[in-house]
Amino acid sequence: MRNILVVYERRRRIAESDTAAFLMHLSRLRIQVDRLPDESAVLRLARNRRLSVYDAAYLELAQREGLPLATLDADLQKAATGEGVALLSRPGPGAADARHD
Repeated sequence: MRNILVVYERRRRIAESDTAAFLMHLSRLRIQVDRLPDESAVLRLARNRRLSVYDAAYLELAQREGLPLATLDADLQKAATGEGVALLSRPGPGAADARHD
């Protein structure tokens, strides 16, 4: 998240104060930070699937936890499928409306 925010600051899409406010709001969410990646698996995935280390870390976490992966990145989707990791499907049009019925 921080990398994305800094990139947006550099491109003048957001101000530093926006970054600070967003990170403050983000810190209030019940997000669990994983600090135990299998480093050798991350590097293997990055090398074998030609992924960034960031993307390989997301894929390694999904594998280790047995969870589906949510991504719109085509290369990461292909790598996940190749590794037998399920993808979280994107809700179709009207899906939000259907929940309110």
